[in-house]
Amino acid sequence: MNFSIIAAVDSKRGIGIKGGLPWRLKGDMEHFREITVGQGNNGVIMGRTTWLSLPEKFRPLPERVNVVLTEQDLSLPQGVLRASSIDEAINILEAKSVSDIFVIGGGQVYTQGIVHPLCQKLYVTEIMQEFDCDTFFPKIPPEFVKTSESETITEGDIAYHFVVYEKK
Repeated sequence: MNFSIIAAVDSKRGIGIKGGLPWRLKGDMEHFREITVGQGNNGVIMGRTTWLSLPEKFRPLPERVNVVLTEQDLSLPQGVLRASSIDEAINILEAKSVSDIFVIGGGQVYTQGIVHPLCQKLYVTEIMQEFDCDTFFPKIPPEFVKTSESETITEGDIAYHFVVYEKK
């Protein structure tokens, strides 16, 4: 089982504003789906705010086991799992025999996930401009090194690239 993080960040590590994304990038969404679905039988871990920010038609994220981290009494559809910690979510997903686990947000969950001993890889879409954000991605710890970087992609007036960091 692999445990990774996937995120899109602006030039100041911004990831969200008022519970949503500050940008709409079709290429990034396709990349997100491709990575998190993979060969199938993968799980995604997200916080309550991230869950609620997903358009209803995409809840739960298809072709992935969805786990929402919350201690609140949140009504979740059948098949969506609830956990109160990343460790509990990992245990739930391991019991489901998933191949890969991805933390998909938000800020608090990223902060917990990036320092988790099982986290080995970060898939980061780096957007080359600053947006108005109120939620931020944590600073990438020095034990993660950049292992690949895509060509720059431009969508409208937004330039970005896909970067992979792996733990040394």
